[in-house]
Amino acid sequence: MATICVPVCVRRAEELAGAVNLAARVGDVVELRLDYLNDPESALVAVRELADRSAAQIIVTMRGADQGGAGSHGSEVRHRFWSRAKDLPKVLLDIEFDLLTQAEESSLDWNRVICSHHDFRGVPPDIDRRYERIAATPARILKIAVQADDATDCIPIFRLLERAEVERRKLIAIAMGESGVMTRILGPSRGAFLTYGSLDEENTTAAGQVDARELRESYRVDSIDRQTAIFGIVGNPVKHSLSPQIHNAAFAEIDLNAVYLPMQVANVNEFMRRMVQPRSREIEWNLRGLSVTAPHKLTVMNRLDWIEPTAREIRAINTIVVSENELHGYNTDVAGFIAPLRAKLGSLKDARCAIIGAGGAARAALCALVRDRAQVELFARDPSRTDFIAHQFHADSRSIEHASFHHFDVVINATPLGTRGAPEAETPAVAEQLRGVRLAYDLVYNPIETRFLREARAAGCETLSGIEMLLSQAAEQFKLWTGRESSLDVMRTAAMKSLVESS
Repeated sequence: MATICVPVCVRRAEELAGAVNLAARVGDVVELRLDYLNDPESALVAVRELADRSAAQIIVTMRGADQGGAGSHGSEVRHRFWSRAKDLPKVLLDIEFDLLTQAEESSLDWNRVICSHHDFRGVPPDIDRRYERIAATPARILKIAVQADDATDCIPIFRLLERAEVERRKLIAIAMGESGVMTRILGPSRGAFLTYGSLDEENTTAAGQVDARELRESYRVDSIDRQTAIFGIVGNPVKHSLSPQIHNAAFAEIDLNAVYLPMQVANVNEFMRRMVQPRSREIEWNLRGLSVTAPHKLTVMNRLDWIEPTAREIRAINTIVVSENELHGYNTDVAGFIAPLRAKLGSLKDARCAIIGAGGAARAALCALVRDRAQVELFARDPSRTDFIAHQFHADSRSIEHASFHHFDVVINATPLGTRGAPEAETPAVAEQLRGVRLAYDLVYNPIETRFLREARAAGCETLSGIEMLLSQAAEQFKLWTGRESSLDVMRTAAMKSLVESS
């Protein structure tokens, strides 16, 4: 069983008891971030009572501003706080290394001390030396947390966990930020003393912190071990991807020892070399396959040992299979795109289809429609961006400006317009442009109700959400990775639950 620590970060001392009760329901350990309080010393009486009553282990933390603290408490306040807090019974004391070096050894119960160091600038080049300095203290538990700016920044964290396991030291090692999420999920299976999970999305205390319930229910962190097959989605960003929920639900349904992780990657060439390619990777893990999303679908092609013809034809990889010592590339977007459309309309022969977009999704849609003998035209703000792929598949390329789609049977949004976040209020076409169209198909899936689909319904069109393509292509990926069929119903339920919770 993994040990999950849930931080509590309330503003008033009288809120501590209720917050601890909530945190203890989803975690094994509760961390009291007392630096969030205006007067943390006044809360020590309440903490003493909580330690006596709570079934969960409690960690008391008083972080300085340079170590990620929420308040403006200086070193003098922190020294005074710890001089009083050190006598608290039962609780663990998370004290920064810079304070511990000034403490009298005889004044602390070192068996209850977590000696910690945080670096929010990145991974320090001397991270091993910093570990050694912390390990030289009498503290029973060590903690190192560093900012990860790319997925490869997780490598030093995994190495520290391996070293601590060999040296039989209790270590909490975390790579903070969205690129470090994998260390939070895989850490316990690699000997980490605990991992941190938030009470909910609004109560995170560090970037990249995962909801504690999600750690247990979706990622099944208690079941992960060294033999667990590891899969993940590689992109930048990946935070809002539904793929982890979809694939982890499918793995759980067939009781497969596997986990699917979000992997935010900036430099995909370095990631492929240092973490993926079996002949050169720098960590030992049972990596079996990857999904690839923007902006890496083309770049990863140079790092593969074999590429299927369809992926090579449209110059986009969205699936990688680790086959012994080789990396094989596929594109399941083509099959994933066309399956829901066929289910909706039947034969697409001679159907008049307009694709709006110039990226990998547009190329996949074009390839699929041409194979089904549809009549296709590409639309983009800059038609020169679509000229090559249009010429390759004998399609026309036009400007989206002032375009009218009344004579088309199907209009497909293959742009990111409408995606949750900054472009959510945008649409590539409005109702006036879509009047007369039979079906509008939006490849954006988050949110499920996009502006493009609202405009299409206002124009009297049938609609098809991108969630159907996501599920269909995911089922194809699942089959490539495992050789088994997945349950679309299970995948859909997981996707819709996640969409509802994030809306």
